[in-house]
Amino acid sequence: MALYDDIGHSYTEFRRPDHRIASSIDAALEGALSVVNVGAGTGSYEPIGRTVLAVELSESMIRRRPAGTALCVCGSAEALPLRTCFVDAALAVLTIHHWKDFERGLNEMARVARKRVVLLTWVPDAALFWLTKDYFPEIAAHDRAIFPDTATLVAMLRPRFESVHVSPLPIPHDCTDGFLGAYWRRPESYLSAEARGAISSFARIDAEAGLASLRSDLSSGRWSERNHHLLAMDTLDLGYRIVRCEIDDRDS
Repeated sequence: MALYDDIGHSYTEFRRPDHRIASSIDAALEGALSVVNVGAGTGSYEPIGRTVLAVELSESMIRRRPAGTALCVCGSAEALPLRTCFVDAALAVLTIHHWKDFERGLNEMARVARKRVVLLTWVPDAALFWLTKDYFPEIAAHDRAIFPDTATLVAMLRPRFESVHVSPLPIPHDCTDGFLGAYWRRPESYLSAEARGAISSFARIDAEAGLASLRSDLSSGRWSERNHHLLAMDTLDLGYRIVRCEIDDRDS
């Protein structure tokens, strides 16, 4: 969690939950009255109107959780400090790629949830978008090595759950949550050191060459020439997926 201890300082400003994404997550949690948010960070997308317990490993992120957010305990996805069938649903939002052992984390989520596990993640079988294709291919190479593709993800999940549903999550052009793909129609935003400081992918690379190329292409108009079709789009499928996993009925 040293990565998030280093970059977490800009989360409050740049990683504000987007209400459209929140609505999609809330819909996936339908019927769950109690939820554990695994890898909870500063509390984004913790559903309103439900009993929520947050689990987060980074003490820096825990300290940055705003007043009024759910009770948060320090712990890892691979060893959730909860008893079996403790909550109706287990939720993990854009966090599984930071876990040391993804399959063990899945086992833990399936263990503590009575009804459902919901993941918001990214799949590498989606087409790359201009940022990682043209300017930061090293981000794409890293992410494709650590994220399971859709078929692999479903194959990993099916033995643990009664059913698995994978749904695209198109990203709005004015998304308020500044994760890697959020600024797909606002390329200038990636030139902001503060915005990049809230995106873990940039903490792993030397971004100077890619930034110089992007800055030059924006100035010359080359970026607009190559990506003008995006300017008329309101949402874009960048490979983000909501995965809803149903658990067989079992006694608590």
